[in-house]
Amino acid sequence: MKKLLLLLAAVLPLFSCSMLQNINTERVMTGGSKVVQALGVTNDQMKSYVTSSVAQLDAAATVLPASNAYSKRLARITSGLTKVDDTPLNFKVYKQDEVNAFACADGSVRVYTGLMDIMSDNEILGVIGHEVGHVAMEHTMNAYKYALYTSAAFDVIASTGNLAAALTDSVLGQLGQSMIEARYSRKQETEADDFGYSFLKAAGVNPWYMASAFEQLQKAAGESGAAPSSVTEMFSSHPNTASRIERMSAKCTADGFTRPE
Repeated sequence: MKKLLLLLAAVLPLFSCSMLQNINTERVMTGGSKVVQALGVTNDQMKSYVTSSVAQLDAAATVLPASNAYSKRLARITSGLTKVDDTPLNFKVYKQDEVNAFACADGSVRVYTGLMDIMSDNEILGVIGHEVGHVAMEHTMNAYKYALYTSAAFDVIASTGNLAAALTDSVLGQLGQSMIEARYSRKQETEADDFGYSFLKAAGVNPWYMASAFEQLQKAAGESGAAPSSVTEMFSSHPNTASRIERMSAKCTADGFTRPE
């Protein structure tokens, strides 16, 4: 417990800084991860908590059945995608007009109908590749641990050392929502962009669809009068969106790929 409190004292200033700047930095998320690790919780155990949080999200959403046209389309797009590293992947469609998608540390990937409505199959695969990249590089795991560290439940953990006792259904639901709203550092986004690029190449898909997916999200954010979703904010409200598109385009040109019509 003494070690836990010392770690808490070490990362608390980082959290205060992030609140002032209204961002989640890579350092802060890693700090939260170290605090949770001090409890002796393994990543496999944490993935089980993530799965419980995803179950809460699924219960609160309108999940389309496998027989639905959207679900059939997503199943076709993701055919053969069974795992990333040692983490099994599972895919579902949320019936919601928001342009959004997210992936979780346990391999759960959720795609909204609003995103599927504006993208081609290959563009959707590009977004999925980017999101899965966050899973492969443990960005999502660290974000979940950080969300746990900054939640009210951490008071229970710090006073009792009992993680399981703190994870009520309500807390799991809140942590699940944090996965939808997760923000990553510029470095992490670049890493996920590169993963998505390689992901498309490995699938035999022209990686230009990464750039065109970004453009679709940028266009959607520009045309919508509503607040941007996590995906449109991640790709379109980010200050360097144009440079990210340019970077992906340059990689494609350097690798000899021609932009599809």
